[in-house]
Amino acid sequence: MTRQRIVECVPNISEGRDQDKIKRIADVVTRVAGVKLLDVDPNGDYNRCVITYAGEPDACVEATYHLVCAAREEIDMTTHHGEHPRSGAVDVAPFIPVSNITMAECADLSRKLGKRVGDELGIPVFLYEAAASRPARENLASVRKGEYEALPEKMQSPDWVPDFGPQKFVPEFGCLITGARFFLVAYNVNLRTKDVALAHDIALHIRQMGWPMRDSKGEELLSATGKKVFHPGPLQNCKAMGVYLDREEFSQVSINLTNYLITSPHIALEQTKWEAAQRGVEVFGSEVVGLIPLEALLLASEYYSWKNRTARSATIQDAIVHASEQMQLSSFNPFDPEKKIIEFAINN
Repeated sequence: MTRQRIVECVPNISEGRDQDKIKRIADVVTRVAGVKLLDVDPNGDYNRCVITYAGEPDACVEATYHLVCAAREEIDMTTHHGEHPRSGAVDVAPFIPVSNITMAECADLSRKLGKRVGDELGIPVFLYEAAASRPARENLASVRKGEYEALPEKMQSPDWVPDFGPQKFVPEFGCLITGARFFLVAYNVNLRTKDVALAHDIALHIRQMGWPMRDSKGEELLSATGKKVFHPGPLQNCKAMGVYLDREEFSQVSINLTNYLITSPHIALEQTKWEAAQRGVEVFGSEVVGLIPLEALLLASEYYSWKNRTARSATIQDAIVHASEQMQLSSFNPFDPEKKIIEFAINN
């Protein structure tokens, strides 16, 4: 019996406030046979929405192409403002191997999408991570450096010729970044403070890149080439930044974990708690943005059983509840395993 080939796609669109626009964009995915829409997770403060779906490889490419078309119609980047870094109406659209498909094959899917978007829509496309055309484009932060506002100048540089599409600035859309990567867990930790500078300082001190080193006068150290010198942080495969949530009047450490097997969400939470405590800041819960693998929660349950010296959970369901309670994943909205755990969401 041939195992089904399954790919996950997680486009991030630059709209998190207009629910009608978000619905119209997400709905195009549901019209493509062989694809299942799993989650639509908007954030008003970030003005960004994470859309998650999975299915047959070619069907996912087709769905993503139509999603880009819909976003081009609905989103005008010339008026967009939000807390999260972004370079386009569809800011990033990664393909992630789930079942019976390789990372290399997912990279080919992103190239297929990029060529079609560039040729048919006239939008510049950059490839990243496993699909990157050169080492300097592997890291998403490098490709997105300067964000949308930097694109007019960036597009003139010979170092930033798009992988597909025209070498010109498209004001209404920006650019599309697509590629293939391991499963990324987007995870936010809540801080009981309005001081976003504190939140950002905590983020710098947990992330892999670390924080700028300073001399005895407090000035940032520079390398011989004039670049900042960083003290490496403790969490590998962790990217983080501080964000102020105006509506709730508190801050978050917004975290992307690019390999949850190396740094799991519960480890990021504990490190954030430690850094927050050093600054007199209280942590009060966390949230998963989009979906999370079951294994990440099972690891969390094992950890907290060890930490609290309690018996291990007897069933998978008990382990999920245990992890969710320990991490306070329902601090904003109820954590629904059937909708938030990818293995369950795909099979429902």
